[in-house]
Amino acid sequence: MRLSGTSLAIAVLGATLLFCDVARAGDERSAEHGLVLEIGPAGEWPLNGERPNFGGTIAAEITPIENWLELEFGLTTLSTTGHTETSADLLFKKPFRLLPTMEFMIGAGPSFSRTLNGPDRGNTVSAEFALDFMFWPTKDLGWFVEPTWSINPKNGQQSVALSAGLLIGFAEP
Repeated sequence: MRLSGTSLAIAVLGATLLFCDVARAGDERSAEHGLVLEIGPAGEWPLNGERPNFGGTIAAEITPIENWLELEFGLTTLSTTGHTETSADLLFKKPFRLLPTMEFMIGAGPSFSRTLNGPDRGNTVSAEFALDFMFWPTKDLGWFVEPTWSINPKNGQQSVALSAGLLIGFAEP
């Protein structure tokens, strides 16, 4: 039986949710952050053979429902020979505390991109799926790694991306 890319992604996401819920440590940190900033380099690799794109990302994360929902608002600028692209995304994430200093999130949401120059100039809308690994060696400073997969439902273009960098946590008011 051959699975389509979408079916495989759904199966992997479901298995990851199940595994993380079982593996989650019972010792949770009592002081949570009201706002988390993510800043770092980013790269994108289109799956249709186009050149990879590199740049930077900045995102802000808030927690409207503790232990159930985190919202990430991100901005990324990527460029390669021939074009520059700016994108914004809104990801709805389910957090899992694996260890007191390690958090894992799985999420999905829309991504809006604008190619600023080059032959593919224009706007696109895609669906984005993310895995977010956050490490907090200190209370308010840490680092993250976030692989993503996106697909444009209109033309079927797919890409994988990776961002990593610094986390800055701000305490709840």
